[in-house]
Amino acid sequence: MTPTILPRLCATALVLVMGAGAASSDSIAEYMDFFEPLPHLPPIPADNSMTPEKIELGKMLFFEPRISASGVISCATCHNPALGWADRIPRAVGHGGQVGERNTPTVLNSGFLESQFWDGREPDLEGQALGPIQADIEMAMTLAEAIERLKEFEIYHEHFGAAFPDDPDPINQQNVAHAIATFERTLNTPNSPLDRFLRGDVQAMTESQVEGMKLFVDAGCVACHNGPALTDSNFHRFELPGSTDEGRFLVTDDEADMFAFRTPTLRNVAVTYPYFNNGSVDNLHDAVQLMGQQMLGQDFTDDELDKLVDFMHALTGEMPRVEIPALP
Repeated sequence: MTPTILPRLCATALVLVMGAGAASSDSIAEYMDFFEPLPHLPPIPADNSMTPEKIELGKMLFFEPRISASGVISCATCHNPALGWADRIPRAVGHGGQVGERNTPTVLNSGFLESQFWDGREPDLEGQALGPIQADIEMAMTLAEAIERLKEFEIYHEHFGAAFPDDPDPINQQNVAHAIATFERTLNTPNSPLDRFLRGDVQAMTESQVEGMKLFVDAGCVACHNGPALTDSNFHRFELPGSTDEGRFLVTDDEADMFAFRTPTLRNVAVTYPYFNNGSVDNLHDAVQLMGQQMLGQDFTDDELDKLVDFMHALTGEMPRVEIPALP
């Protein structure tokens, strides 16, 4: 069955469930065609295949604090599984209590993004994985020191050997990046109410959420928040009051990129607050209104905001079940 036919069949069923006066099947189908269900896995790079051994090693490294200068900070410190795989504070806190310039993006569904970090300075998860370890304001450890630290533990020799059996010296920087990235590609959240709705469960979303979906399209939000991760992965100028962060300009030195930031995913947005690159907005109503004003040039009514926020809650998927590893 083609993707176009399925939404139309679902839309017809929706009318039967919600009542013929709620919407026509054609109108609902037109809106549904703007969205895609989230696959269970993102694209896998040809040079970094996904294996159980590599996933397990990556999980250990993700939760390993001893590859930080203080010995107490890990990837999971800022990407906390209990907090939407983010940290729910305006700006990240790292080595020595230093406060960073930007809000921590969730790692959920990050394998679907076409670039990493707010400024897109890394193209993929492999590049992203090593950045926080080296950053003075985050984990503050050189990669050489991190590798030596890992080599102190026999269990890491065993796990790296199992994950990279063809490498004669497997505990190295590239393999650390590949393992962490592989684990992160398992942190996906399929089967949100929107996903179930698109696949035929016509009762997965409430009437208010359906109305919010339609408004999301009509208002133009879908122009930037599209695709399975609800982001175009492009960069758009967005200035927040009081912020001096120059965004992607710091990467490209191109004036056209001044104050531009990557479009964040809206997947699980209801549980990954606070919002925007500096975490200055702590609730969805204000965040949606600010986006409408800055990006669309319009103010939403209270009723419209309620429906849009209801739709945002329909984007919360099933959280990955991850058992915290016992580290050496």
